[in-house]
Order: sequence, then structure tokens, then C-alpha cells
Amino acid sequence: MQILLSEIRNTPLLWMLAFVPIVLVAEKAAPQSHTLLFVLAVLAIVPLAALLSHATEAVAAKTGDAVGGLLNATLGNLTELIIAITALHAGQYMLVKASIAGAIVTNAVFMLGACLLLGGLRYHVQEFNRAGARLSSGLLLMATVALLAPSAVANLDHLPQDGGILTKLSLGISILLILAYGLGLWFSLVTHKELFASADHGDDKEAHWPIGVAVGTLLVVTVLVALVSEIFVESVQKAAETFGMSPAFVGFIVVSLVGAAAEFAVAFAAARKDRLDMAVSIALGSASQIALFVAPALVLLSYVVGPKPMDLQFWPGAVTMVMIATVTSAYITASGRSAWFVGALMIFIYAVFALTLYVVPPTGQG
Repeated sequence: MQILLSEIRNTPLLWMLAFVPIVLVAEKAAPQSHTLLFVLAVLAIVPLAALLSHATEAVAAKTGDAVGGLLNATLGNLTELIIAITALHAGQYMLVKASIAGAIVTNAVFMLGACLLLGGLRYHVQEFNRAGARLSSGLLLMATVALLAPSAVANLDHLPQDGGILTKLSLGISILLILAYGLGLWFSLVTHKELFASADHGDDKEAHWPIGVAVGTLLVVTVLVALVSEIFVESVQKAAETFGMSPAFVGFIVVSLVGAAAEFAVAFAAARKDRLDMAVSIALGSASQIALFVAPALVLLSYVVGPKPMDLQFWPGAVTMVMIATVTSAYITASGRSAWFVGALMIFIYAVFALTLYVVPPTGQG
């Protein structure tokens, strides 16, 4: 506790942690003040992301960048999972599917591109372990093909229109995806872990927290981020009606960006310290984890918490953007080297996606 208090006193950004209890109290006292809750939630998420960044770096210093990146991706995606479960319970399946597709694209294109840009502005050329990038890209490509299947067969004339076939297909695909994710973890952390070792950063002189403090902070802050993000989503959905944003845009862009705020902080800091192994591991690892674990887990959970089972049929635009994001990230990381302009191009691709979705929202429910 003394270490945490010292860190908060010495870091002005962490003084904004005062907004965390404020937004939790405001949500109970004035649940209809959506604009106020939106602003308070954003102000609360920023310092929580910074605190999570410190703790994750401390864990990565003890476990290595690959495990540290996996841990951060897991804890960061827990936020999206909790948000999606809330939307599942309310039957807002368009928002859930948009947040799934948006999280994949945001992590694989925007987060990765921003890491390459920020790191490249400080270092002329950066290198990273291609094995880890290839594994995450391969898993993401396999998951994208699996997610394409229900959308590809949805409009076949000979299929019943009650959706029962798509539900069964989505259930089977979900089980296969979770199995593939487990095998991927076994491959990277057990049988071939030597392929994913990160470069030794001997110039990193920063003193890190003890592992016990870091892990405890990770767990507590992740829960707080999930709670505050939940308030944010509830408030931003109401604000979206005022600003003319569709549920697809809210889920694909807004929820994905805010839900991944903690991962952004860690990945960006790693890229600026020339630890691109960790940055790439977080970006692609989080994207593949969303596709291989979070999406199928939500399908399974819909049988328990949702008004009806959810399938994996996405609207055509979402499928296209996910496929483009997957191919782009695989192509960009194939060489194991990067410069700032590559990151800038990826951010422009994400901006095109966001603009298209805002101007031309999908008409169906996905």
C-alpha cells in the first residue's frame, strides 16, 4: 500500500483516481444524468489505465514480455467481456456483435499502428520477434475464417428462416475456437516457448514494483476498469441517440476504444521504450483472444444470460473490415521490422473504417 500511495503522490495523472469513486456514486445518485456520467467515466478510466500500465510492466519484468503481453491482453479483454455480458442480458445483440468486431479491428489495426508510430517516432527502425506475431496472426486468420462462415451461409435459399441452423453452426464454431485458443496457449507457453523469447533490454533501468503488489494492483484495477466502463457504455448509448450514432458505431468504435484504454496505455509505453515485442504481443494477442475466446464465450453465455441464443452472423461490412484488418496486420508484421510511417498508414485505415461506419450505418440487426 505504501508503494502505491507513493506512486500516486509522485504522478499527477494518478491524482485523477479521485474520479473513480465519484463516478460510482454519481451513477447511483443520478442514473439519468448520462452526459455527466459519460464525462466522469472517461476521466476515471484514464488514470486507471495508467495504473494498470505500471503494474503490467512490473509483471512483464519478472515473467518476460510474451507472458506479460498475454496477461495484459487477458485482463484488458475482461473489460470488454463484462460490458458485452451486460448487453447480452439486455438483448442488445447488435451492440455485442459490433463490440466483438470492433475490438478485433481496433486492436489489430489501430493499437498496432499507434504502437508502430509512437515507437518509430523515437527510434529510426524497430525490430520485434516475428514468431509471436506469426502465431497471433495465424490464430486471428483462422478465427476470422470461422467467423465468416455463418455470415456466408446465412442467406442461402434452402435454409430455414427461423435461425436455428445458424445457432447450431455458431455453437459448434465457438467450441472449435476455444479449443484452438487453448492449443495456441499450450504451443506458445509450453511446447515451443523458446521461439517467443523477447530480446534482452539491458538499458531498462527502471525500478519495478514487487510482484505481489503488481499482481494485486492488476486484479483490483481491472475490476474497477470494468465497473467504470460499464457505466460509460450505458451513458454513451443514450448520448448516441442524441448525436445520431447507430448501435453498430457505438459498439464498433466507442466501446472498443474505451474498453481497450488500459491496453493502449501499456502497449504505447512499451513501444516508446523500444519493447516492441510486448507491444505487438498485446495488440495482436488481444485481437486473437477476442476472436478465439471472448466471441465464442459470449455465444455460450447467451444461452444462460440472454433472452435467446446469439449466433455469429455479422453484417457484411463488419466481416469485410475484420478480414482486411487480419490480412493487414499479418502483412505488416511479417518482416519483424517497422518504422513510423507504417504505423501512420494503419491508423489511416482505421480512420476509413470509422468514417464509413458513421456515415453508412448497417440497416439490419446483424
